[in-house]
Amino acid sequence: MASLMENIIEILNNEELEYQELIKLSSEKTPIIIKGDLKALDDVTEREQLVVARIQKLEKQRQQTMKDIADVTNQSDKDMKLKDLIEMMKTRPEEQTKLKSVHDRLKITLANMTKINEQNQELLKSSLDMVQFEINLVQSLKRAPETGDYNRKAYNTGSIMGSGTKLFDSKS
Repeated sequence: MASLMENIIEILNNEELEYQELIKLSSEKTPIIIKGDLKALDDVTEREQLVVARIQKLEKQRQQTMKDIADVTNQSDKDMKLKDLIEMMKTRPEEQTKLKSVHDRLKITLANMTKINEQNQELLKSSLDMVQFEINLVQSLKRAPETGDYNRKAYNTGSIMGSGTKLFDSKS
């Protein structure tokens, strides 16, 4: 059990370090999004993918270690949470303190990462809204205004001026 506890603490510490790296990259992304530098955004995203792959590997190790701990303690691995494990470690205060410390740091790190990602998401949404506005503006500039034609029942038949007519007649 002691080696399993050391494993889970080490895995969680490594996960926290990787998440810190992800926060650093996400923070790098913010000014890049503001500038609209797609090349730099692509580079940062590629580096993020490498970190995410390492986190996924650590997460699989964490899940396996938690399953092993559940087996050793005759607990259900589906019900076992890190908080439960911390609670179970009352008889081993040193390991409990280490586990609680890494758990708290990981919680803070994930909250910071969420905050930065939400900020970047809002910036990206604003950028997309601006692009959509510019597309609509260009399309509306190319479109001629509608006529003010009405039929006998007072319904607007407003066709677009110039539609249906050729701009250049080669026979004239």
